[in-house]
Amino acid sequence: MAPGASQEEIRRQNLGALLRHVHVHGPTTRAQLTSRLGLNRSTIGALAGDLVTAGLVTEEVAPSVTRRAGRPSLVVSPRSDGVYARALSIEAGKLRAARIGLGGRILDLRETVRPAGMSAVDAVGALADLVRDMECAVTADAVCVGGAVAVADTARDSDGRIRFGGPDEALRAALAAEIAVGLPFLAGDLADIAGLAEHIRGAAAGSGNLIYLHGDLGVSAGLIIDGRLVVGHQGHGGQVGHMVVNPNGRPCWCGSRGCWETEIGEAALLRHAGRDPDAAGGVAEVLHAAAQGEPAATEAVRRVAEWLGFGVANLVNIINPDTVVLGGSLGEIYAAASDTVRHRLGEVALPTSWPQVQLRTAALGCDAALIGAAELAFERLLADPLNVGSAA
Repeated sequence: MAPGASQEEIRRQNLGALLRHVHVHGPTTRAQLTSRLGLNRSTIGALAGDLVTAGLVTEEVAPSVTRRAGRPSLVVSPRSDGVYARALSIEAGKLRAARIGLGGRILDLRETVRPAGMSAVDAVGALADLVRDMECAVTADAVCVGGAVAVADTARDSDGRIRFGGPDEALRAALAAEIAVGLPFLAGDLADIAGLAEHIRGAAAGSGNLIYLHGDLGVSAGLIIDGRLVVGHQGHGGQVGHMVVNPNGRPCWCGSRGCWETEIGEAALLRHAGRDPDAAGGVAEVLHAAAQGEPAATEAVRRVAEWLGFGVANLVNIINPDTVVLGGSLGEIYAAASDTVRHRLGEVALPTSWPQVQLRTAALGCDAALIGAAELAFERLLADPLNVGSAA
């Protein structure tokens, strides 16, 4: 609390703390809120009443499993069906749109194919169609408080080449014109936003320092340091796929040689297994073949897992995280060869860093980017519930 804060400022901060708690943790009794937020019962009651009036939460009597004397505690719940965000993702091969209610519940989800060669800006029209379809099902009293889009940092041209495709000003302008329409709308790299989701609701919930690694056409990372997302200059940090690990290795599309991406990316796995690097569903097929004992597939998974552990060890030495979460194709590879990854990590990482690190596969799966986008969109509301709620 800032020194000299006014009573109104304190009240707004407490409102935000209460709303954030039920948004993240779900329905919570007034008694639990009193204990967890360190406020007295009358203050919790007044704050909850204000949020009910604003249409942001509901209250109902807690179902009792035992007979207790005295007044039952009311349960405060986020009004998921009435307050929502528009969450979008522009991924390597698909476009997705969702309405996500306060509390993190996915209310509606649509997706379509993203053709090779479609730029992020060109994708906005198709996303707008998905959003319009979803909005047809929205009740008249539901309120959208904003939105966000997660953008894959690599895309495939129509000629098959991979190129960088993160969010830029042209994309933001197109979103404002076709989808936001007066609402606040944010954009960020997919790995950053998916990492935020895993930090708040997924495999790294409660972890203050984590690395989220995402694999698709490329490899990128989302970094949470001391509980805060770190995105770098103009939001283009986390390009760990272009960390050089093998100077004598293969040329990378970025112009360098021996990038980590050339050793652990989807194309590397398929190449080692003797498959077509452009084959749809190729990663799943190789992993299935490896599980069945096919020699080429098994060796391909082992090689990629060795390099995955090597690179993770370097990141652990630099950042010293509590948790490393692996998503996309990297999560599938880790699930298939976790012992190899961990063994290589133990060989390369400093003994003061790696023993405490938790390696986990992403818990939110392919929905992580959408859930993270919604979290970005809800942040203004959670910081000042009555101001944003009344404006909406």
